[in-house]
Amino acid sequence: TVQSNEDRVAYLKSLGWEVDPEPVETQEVRIPAELPEVLQKYNELQKSQGFDLNEFGGKTVKRYVYEVVNYPDTTDSYFATILVYQDAVIGGDVSAAAQNGLMQGLQYPNNA
Repeated sequence: TVQSNEDRVAYLKSLGWEVDPEPVETQEVRIPAELPEVLQKYNELQKSQGFDLNEFGGKTVKRYVYEVVNYPDTTDSYFATILVYQDAVIGGDVSAAAQNGLMQGLQYPNNA
């Protein structure tokens, strides 16, 4: 469970990420009962990590965004996003701040 901010930061650390401990964004988001195409594509990434947003259709979840400080081989800005429902991580990604930038799963890259 990720009940506190410290828990969320520790969860990301367990996956290999060092993040600024204060989230840059915290918001509630509602997952549509039927995922539109853009969310279906995002959910493919989630499914590859063992998550499935379809299970939370119609639910309101918390979205936490943290700045990543150890993304390998770059000086670009990257952010880790985790989606939390009832103190459990139900999805997330790590993505570049740049428009049309890279988006990957939550696990730190093995080839780094």
